[in-house]
Amino acid sequence: MSRTTDFSGRDIVKVLRSHGYQFVSRTGSHVQMRDTTDDGEVRNVTVPMKQRIPEGTLRNIAEQCGANEFDEWCEWADRNR
Repeated sequence: MSRTTDFSGRDIVKVLRSHGYQFVSRTGSHVQMRDTTDDGEVRNVTVPMKQRIPEGTLRNIAEQCGANEFDEWCEWADRNR
């Protein structure tokens, strides 16, 4: 299966909310979300509310989520949107 990097801000927020991330705030066109892992690590993620998130920005979001492998993270996000 090939990965997609075609996600909107709304797609990413939906996926993150379904996996325990909580809305923190919205500043302009960016939504801040937060999750605390089982080992107590707090992850803050900023998602731009664009129709299509550029791949570089998507890589940053994946990194903020703690992803080790970008392609796998994209496949996970695509399956869960």
